[in-house]
Amino acid sequence: MRPRTSHPLALTIILSLISTPVALAQTNGDGGAAISVGPARGTLLVVGGGRLDSVIVGRFIQLAGGPDAPIVVIPTASGDSLPRAGAGDVEMFTKAGARDVAVLHTTDRRIADSKAFADRLRSARAVWFSGGRQWRLADAYLGTRTQKELFALLERGGVIGGSSAGASIQASYMVRGAPEGNTIMMAPGHERGLGFLRGVAVDQHIITRHREGDLEQVVRAHPELLGIGIDEDTAIEVHGDTATVLGRSRVAITDGRDHGGKPYYFLSAGDRLVLSSRRELPAAQR
Repeated sequence: MRPRTSHPLALTIILSLISTPVALAQTNGDGGAAISVGPARGTLLVVGGGRLDSVIVGRFIQLAGGPDAPIVVIPTASGDSLPRAGAGDVEMFTKAGARDVAVLHTTDRRIADSKAFADRLRSARAVWFSGGRQWRLADAYLGTRTQKELFALLERGGVIGGSSAGASIQASYMVRGAPEGNTIMMAPGHERGLGFLRGVAVDQHIITRHREGDLEQVVRAHPELLGIGIDEDTAIEVHGDTATVLGRSRVAITDGRDHGGKPYYFLSAGDRLVLSSRRELPAAQR
């Protein structure tokens, strides 16, 4: 177990966070951590990229409500234009048995902020963000009606998932957001994600691309953040304040502490982490 000390928010910090991409875990009246990192209702499936096996894809369809549940794929990170956009992920879900998969895509913020566009999410049970470059998602949807409808989907018990760029965009702090290239971890003006995971930065492809320690610089600059690095064909499933690892590889947790000479430690399939307190659940509770 790796406990940490929780830090209550001062009013001035709360006010400053209104205009920033970072939000910290709040505390309840007993001084313990409240559910504040993941969504209070609904589920997140945050995937580290690569070719996904049937376990992760099948789990997303199950969380959505089964093969007949309406799924919306948002492929904007890829930069492709319709009708090509999202074709690969639509095929991935239909091959896995999903029977109601649609694509929602725009690069125009005015369209994303329109009622007609955002209302197409109201009948969805699940939304999937495809891979590509996460800044495209932020530029298109941040602060729009579409973002509000995504939070509404979670509030009614739906699921939001995504792989690679579709993983990083789910955090409040967006890493590798520079349009100039994906090797820049912190890009002023491109650091705000959609915020389904509050007080978190999510990196992807970490072992495949040797990125295991890259979140250290982000957490050093923003100590209030929890860094979650996810390898390919691996995911965290988040319910409220608990994340469970599933998939073939590992997840690296960067929490500002030293772990045997490294700034991170690994979690594997079946491991669970309480996100606000940053402590692992005992094996008996897995």
